[in-house]
Parts: sequence; structure tokens; C-alpha cells
Amino acid sequence: MTVSSRLASLIRDIPDFPQPGIVFKDITPLLNDPAAFREATDLMARPFARDVIGPVIGPVTGPVTKVVGIEARGFILAAPIALSLDAGFVPVRKQGKLPWDTHSHGYELEYGSDALEVHRDALAPEDVVLIVDDVLATGGTAAAACELVSRFFSSAIVGVTVLLELTHLGGRDLLVPTGHRLEAVLRT
Repeated sequence: MTVSSRLASLIRDIPDFPQPGIVFKDITPLLNDPAAFREATDLMARPFARDVIGPVIGPVTGPVTKVVGIEARGFILAAPIALSLDAGFVPVRKQGKLPWDTHSHGYELEYGSDALEVHRDALAPEDVVLIVDDVLATGGTAAAACELVSRFFSSAIVGVTVLLELTHLGGRDLLVPTGHRLEAVLRT
């Protein structure tokens, strides 16, 4: 069994969650398997490691300094990725969840709308940022996180990395044309 097929076998489909017509990708079985969890986060971090990217990444200079994790499952993946890249971790949360002054950006989901927030002092213009989430569907959440980082901090975004990309929903088409590198461990 390949690494990809092993990791894919640990992601289960939950039909009609959080609402009818949506098939939720549940990664908790993968997270429950320490070897698979480690392999997944290693694969997500690897394209952005210092020895892989070197000192320059396209227009971005220097190694990743901050890893932005998108609520909620993105946190789980982003924290070990930040440690492996020797970078800080920045949580991006749903509206009203952060305790201090925030910047906010609204966006559309495949089943509604929402807003993401980040602390006003979370990043600096000199930061090189990697954005992490679990699943890329339509790309709205990842695009909103990119917008938060670039609009409010002018930080350089080295890319977006996800565990699973749902290719039929076209999220890549939202991110790549704007110049954001996208890496996915699994694609369906």
C-alpha cells in the first residue's frame, strides 16, 4: 500500500454533514494513528522546508517564519508543521473566538458565508507565511486567510498546504491564479 493510499484510507466520508448534500471529510481516524499523523504533517511541510526551498521562493526571500493555521482542523495540522519548520504558529479563527483586537475578513463557503479573524499583532510585513488547512474545497476559506495576511500585514505568502484537495470543487482555481502556490498531500 502506498503512503497516499494508506493516508486516504484513514479519511472517512460523513454524508449530509453539516447539512444535507455536503460530504464531510473526517480526518480524525488519521489523527488517531500517530504514524499517519506524522507522515501527513511531514508531507505537508516538506515542500516548504529550508533545505528544499533555499533562501528564495519566487518573489519571497527567506524561510517560513510563521505558519497560519485555519480553524479548526487546520490548527491540528499547522502546529506540528510550524515546529518542523522552526516557525511560529498563528491561529486564524472564526469570528468572535479570539480574545484580543483582531482584523476580520468575510468569505463565502460552499454552504453559506463566514468570517475569519486574526490578532492585529500576529504577523509583521517581514514575515514569510505558510497557510495550512485540512481540506481544500471551493477555496473560499484558504483565500480568505490569504487575504487577511496580505491585506492587513503585507506579509509574503510562500504558499498554502492542505492534507486533502477536493478537485471537483475547484478551490485550486481560486488560489493559483492569484499567485499562491498550492500543495496537497492527497487529491480526489
